[in-house]
Amino acid sequence: MAYQKVVEMLGDNLASLLELAKKWLVDWAVDAKKLLHALQNIRKDDLLGLVDGTHEIKAKPQPEKFALLADLGTITVPDDYVHGKELGSLNQKDFYYFNTNATDKNFPNPSRILKPGDKLRVRAFKQVSPGSTTSVERMEFLAKQKAVHTGAQGASLVYKQKRNELPKGYWYCSFDEKDRLWKDAVGYHRVPYVRADTDGDFEFSLGNFGHDWRAGIALLCFCDE
Repeated sequence: MAYQKVVEMLGDNLASLLELAKKWLVDWAVDAKKLLHALQNIRKDDLLGLVDGTHEIKAKPQPEKFALLADLGTITVPDDYVHGKELGSLNQKDFYYFNTNATDKNFPNPSRILKPGDKLRVRAFKQVSPGSTTSVERMEFLAKQKAVHTGAQGASLVYKQKRNELPKGYWYCSFDEKDRLWKDAVGYHRVPYVRADTDGDFEFSLGNFGHDWRAGIALLCFCDE
């Protein structure tokens, strides 16, 4: 049998092979029959090399969870910008819905506090993986983009300067570290977002960091130029 042939070839290295086979079967989802067939036909030197770690083994690449939705270019923080008054400067009547908890008092301390003259490249990414994603997954993706987290104030500036460039039908969330987000009376940490509706209206509201996010909810990615 093929298994007996492999055992004879490996001798004392059998335990290492079994551990390697477990990684193939469980972590990388290799079909068991295909794995056994491959082991049956592999040269002895190559098989021992895989077990010893002298042959490179590449994991199956994972599909991307997010893709570029829109490159919004550069936003420039205006000369008259005051961090502690930015959200209060929004005209709530311009929105079909404005969450009154989106205040400078509730969001005083984002990871990156903007200053007059700052220039940031802004991109929006959409979810392309099926199902939902967590806030942790989204923060991990932003970290790979070397994003800075500008909080509710960043979302406010995107609305002011780039709202006509936002693809319609999406929410645009401005994520930050959990402990920098406002915690409501129920205990939820809230994530600011701008929603660009398909009919041209806008909403400024708050999502929940602890909840999963569906495909129609995009990420704002701010990066230093």
